[in-house]
Amino acid sequence: MPEQSPTDRQETAQVPEIGTLMVDTSRDNRVGGFRGVAGPYWSLRPVCGGYEWEVKPEHARPADPMERLRAENARCNARSRGDVL
Repeated sequence: MPEQSPTDRQETAQVPEIGTLMVDTSRDNRVGGFRGVAGPYWSLRPVCGGYEWEVKPEHARPADPMERLRAENARCNARSRGDVL
């Protein structure tokens, strides 16, 4: 069986819909909303505001229900404090 190159794997990775909460496993399971594709990377943005970051698709996975709940709760708390999102 031939070895797949990173670009072959990226093409087989299904690109999520904009806004889908994703977990970056290369950054201590940081959760962010999917913003789009930037070359070989996916762009994610923190749910409570902040700068976007890029992640390799093989290091990103959809957030599970508990991770989504925590992220949405953090977003609501940030809004109630008046933080800029």
